[in-house]
Amino acid sequence: MSRRRRPARWRRPTSRRRSRTRPRRPSSSRSRRPRLPSPATAPQRRIPSSSSSPVSRPVTVAITGGIGAGKTEALRAFARHGAAVASSDEIVHRLLAEDPEVLEAVRGRWGDDVIDDGRIDRSRVAARVFADRAELQWLEGLLHPRVVREYEAWKAEQTGALTVVEIPLLYETGADKRFDRVVAITAPPEVRAERRASMNEREARLLPDEEKRARADYVFVNEGSLQELDRFVAQVVKELTRSGG
Repeated sequence: MSRRRRPARWRRPTSRRRSRTRPRRPSSSRSRRPRLPSPATAPQRRIPSSSSSPVSRPVTVAITGGIGAGKTEALRAFARHGAAVASSDEIVHRLLAEDPEVLEAVRGRWGDDVIDDGRIDRSRVAARVFADRAELQWLEGLLHPRVVREYEAWKAEQTGALTVVEIPLLYETGADKRFDRVVAITAPPEVRAERRASMNEREARLLPDEEKRARADYVFVNEGSLQELDRFVAQVVKELTRSGG
């Protein structure tokens, strides 16, 4: 589907993987990226050529961001505004708890040390994989294709205008190519600095927030209230459901 030019304060690039064109304030020729913590600084929305154009398929949106940035709250906000939502972490938890093939593969890899009462103990698995990159890569290789299948099956069942999925490792796994739009939820700079001092193996693999902000279609710096986050999500939903993405 075609992409339309936004107003001057918010210009969408022709490709997510290219550098973002910096937005401009109307009163100044100096380019600055807008911060979106409140309605006062929320981006202006582009006007679709026809607000009555039917949506041929659901617009697919991924939420990503750093640990503790507020991705789950953003997902809940999308649900409140009518989107069908899913979480990749919840899919992983379900696979570890219910998939017999995953159970046998994990048992074959690490033995009964990670099994408790016939089920995979996620905390014991985490202790192994986050201390050893090779073990983490093995587990991701086991789970990732299954997560994709679960997501695709779920998406095929949706009939609404918008589907939204929370994926922490979106860019790191190349999954961004599966989605029409990406929303990045990031923490304030001082919070990001604190987290860098105590990163574990999983957190160390995450792209810096600065890079996610540069690549995402929408960005929210989560330093305000839940009401501000909700208003931001409402604006995103309004645009995407009117314009079809």
